[in-house]
Amino acid sequence: MNSHLVNRSLASIWHPCTQMKHHATFPLVPIRSARGVWLMDMEGKHYLDGVSSWWVNLFGHANPRINAALFNQLETLEHAMLAGFTHESAVELAERLAALTGLGHAFFASDGASSVEIALKMSFHYWRNVGKPAKQKFVSLSGGYHGETLGALAVTDVAIFRDVYQPLLNNNLITPAPSTTVPDDGGPCCAHCADEAAGKLAALLATQHHDIAALIIEPLVQGAAGMKMYHPRFLERVRALCSEYQIHLIVDEIMTGFGRTGEMFAWAQARADANANAPLPDFMCLSKGITGGYLPLSCVLTTDNIYAAFYDDSTARGFLHSHSYTGSALACRAALATLDIFQSDNVIATNKQNAITFSARCQPLREHPRVKNFRHLGMIWAFDVVSNTANFAQHFFAAGLQRGLLLRPIGNTVYFMPPYVITADEFTMMVNETLAIINALNT
Repeated sequence: MNSHLVNRSLASIWHPCTQMKHHATFPLVPIRSARGVWLMDMEGKHYLDGVSSWWVNLFGHANPRINAALFNQLETLEHAMLAGFTHESAVELAERLAALTGLGHAFFASDGASSVEIALKMSFHYWRNVGKPAKQKFVSLSGGYHGETLGALAVTDVAIFRDVYQPLLNNNLITPAPSTTVPDDGGPCCAHCADEAAGKLAALLATQHHDIAALIIEPLVQGAAGMKMYHPRFLERVRALCSEYQIHLIVDEIMTGFGRTGEMFAWAQARADANANAPLPDFMCLSKGITGGYLPLSCVLTTDNIYAAFYDDSTARGFLHSHSYTGSALACRAALATLDIFQSDNVIATNKQNAITFSARCQPLREHPRVKNFRHLGMIWAFDVVSNTANFAQHFFAAGLQRGLLLRPIGNTVYFMPPYVITADEFTMMVNETLAIINALNT
């Protein structure tokens, strides 16, 4: 490894989601370049990016079509502030996202947690503007994760991120997520589990809806909780309950959006499970894959009704949230190029076919005696490993690097979330190397 670059990094960068002292014995991996599903370090070793570089990369590193779009954008406009101005890339992206989701009025931001903050603030401010200022609380699911800024963390239920900051957080409400016991076919939990969780939510809303502004959920998959997958019927029930009790529904599609769960957006599976005219959520938060893994960008989409509550002569009734790079022309152009690839390559249909092939390649994992709760949805595969290995996630991560594989287990849960351009042979390599790691574990 390039120890000089590693030492410079340790001396100058505070790395994310990291206890920095661990790097005294567990070295950083300095990356020189990347192409397709592969990362290359300074010495030329290749690593298959099995987690899409934290769930963001869709069509491979150094994708020539996204590269070309960014080069073209650089020739015309790199950035202009979006307060008092506008530009083609932001307008076109907002229009295309509205057409895809049924929601409009895109409010652009930089990252997933920022989009959650925006949705929470919009919901709170909406109720204030319409004369219901008591509606200030938010409801989230047990095990839910929505980011690590203070507002987003206040609706997150993952102890390692939340506990130390508890004194700074608003006192919100948590309702049980659907049971995620995996059926024999590896699909999401049963409809009965979804109904049971919805019943508990209904009891909470019946007594406290006057104080609740919104419910926020990760649709179908709770990522940071360990890729827990639940039945789409829960989304249908949640939408009906929020409508009944006049509570906003915020759908966090930051990880699940842009094809990860088998459809363009996970919410579409709730609509298909009910009927084609099922109501939309009130807010949708998008980020991660929106630019194909190239540049930071997020947005919040909402309804005409919510937008109208802020449209007023009074500045104080407007939504005054902002950041300097809102609607970055470069980031919006990367997102447009990403949407172009979805359209021209018929990506959703192709992914569905590939998922059948890839799932078949996973059969040796599914049958391994140390593998439990194997599950699959769209382009996500996950399973739990029975092992007493100390610091399992870090050990598995290190073993993967030795074998040219980038995986980041969550506790004892190992998951595959590769870029969509992965080939069958590359996927098989990922499965085989994972099996080798499991076989070498201590009992």
